[in-house]
Amino acid sequence: MRERLNRSWIRLLEVLVQLTRRLFLWRREKMAPPASSSPSPLTPAMVCARQGRLRQRYEGCYRLVSGCVPYVVKEDAGEKSCQQGVLGRLQVLMISTPKRSDLIFPKGGWEDDESIDEAACREAFEEAGVKGIISATPLGEWIFKSKSKQNSCGLQGACKGFMFGLQVTELVEIWPEQVTHGRRWVPVEEAYGLCRYDWMREALDKLKEQLLFESNEFRPLPSPELVDSSSLFMVMPPAAAEGAVALC
Repeated sequence: MRERLNRSWIRLLEVLVQLTRRLFLWRREKMAPPASSSPSPLTPAMVCARQGRLRQRYEGCYRLVSGCVPYVVKEDAGEKSCQQGVLGRLQVLMISTPKRSDLIFPKGGWEDDESIDEAACREAFEEAGVKGIISATPLGEWIFKSKSKQNSCGLQGACKGFMFGLQVTELVEIWPEQVTHGRRWVPVEEAYGLCRYDWMREALDKLKEQLLFESNEFRPLPSPELVDSSSLFMVMPPAAAEGAVALC
């Protein structure tokens, strides 16, 4: 008797599994777009950020990291603009991280299928949603600990980071990591007080030196529309509850 009951339950479970699988496949086919359809220019396809460290580069005990300081030089007409010069009109883009009030610049692991400047451009797009022209010469290299290993001893979590200047030409509205990274344009002098680490302030110094050195040949490009630098915003995921407050 028990064997018959067990067999009946097993058959019932098998039927339920088959029904669930068919329902899942039916819903997926129903929701999928037609094969001939192309993405609308008004709704750009979302590119996923890279995950994991399978392709991560290392140099000895150091994890290699590449990043950039995204910047624009505002074009303000008039005599005041001429007096300010390049540095007086320089603004940099900084990004936020959850549960922190200070800011950082986009950076991340340099992987073995890309050049160091390609890695910096990828991180700028994934974390800050910007594209632009990267400088041929890095601002410098710095040794620091990863966020999760700040309080560890020895070289555990040690990184060697290379930073570049990135003149922003495009600011996208949708980017891969916008749920975890807000972004904010700030005048370069204000950025010093918002930086999380000292090495980031040193990178700002190097950017200013680089722009001053090239000031005779530097030509500002049409800047993307700047957001109000008085506020920091974080885009909430579409599934957020109604009435949710944006993170500031």
